[in-house]
Amino acid sequence: MAAKKRATKAAKTKTAGAVKGGNGRYQFTLAQLKDVPAGTGYSTSHGGVVEGERMLVGYIHKERGTGSRMHTHKNEQFNYVVRGTLVGSVNGKTVVAPAGTLIYIPANAPHTLVASPDDEDVIFIAIKDLSQGIIGKAVDGTMTGPHYEKGFTPDS
Repeated sequence: MAAKKRATKAAKTKTAGAVKGGNGRYQFTLAQLKDVPAGTGYSTSHGGVVEGERMLVGYIHKERGTGSRMHTHKNEQFNYVVRGTLVGSVNGKTVVAPAGTLIYIPANAPHTLVASPDDEDVIFIAIKDLSQGIIGKAVDGTMTGPHYEKGFTPDS
């Protein structure tokens, strides 16, 4: 009976709302996953997240002209831009990443990425190790909200 109870219990994830891979679940339609926040307190990023035992993959959206304030996280990360253009910096180096570009973000590297206001909304695939969930911490120590380019704030 205890084994049956364990099998029906929802698998725990580090990212709230993420789907757990394994236990018979090996294929996922990324665009149809539950939309979860992927940068609460410092970014507009949101999308579906799948967690395995040691890695996570996110199908992440950023609306044009919006994105993250400078932040860090313990996880090493790759972002593959599927649509639109991400602009910002990683470890002080400028990043301009149109669709088809892979961005590498070392663990603990300060970085900021915004969906270019001159292009369409961004979709990117985020791949991280699971030393923590998908959400990091703003460098300034505050979690006061995301970055908005001029003319792209919610009330404009």
